[in-house]
Amino acid sequence: AQSAEGSLFVRMRAVIQMTGLGRSTIYRLVAQDKFPSPVRLAKRAIAWRRTDLERWSAGRPTVIH
Repeated sequence: AQSAEGSLFVRMRAVIQMTGLGRSTIYRLVAQDKFPSPVRLAKRAIAWRRTDLERWSAGRPTVIH
C-alpha cells in the first residue's frame, strides 16, 4: 500500500499545505494558466498530479523574507 506522501494525486487540503496558497488563489491561478489544472478523480472529487505540483514549485522563484 502506498502512503499518502507517495501518492500520485494530491487533494486540495494537501495542495494548500504544500504551496501556502489559499483555495481561491489556487483556482484563480488555474484560470490564469499559472498553476497546474486539477484532475477529476470522481464526480465530486478532484486532485492534482504530484509531478505537476513539483514541476510548478521548482519553477517558482524562491522568496526570502
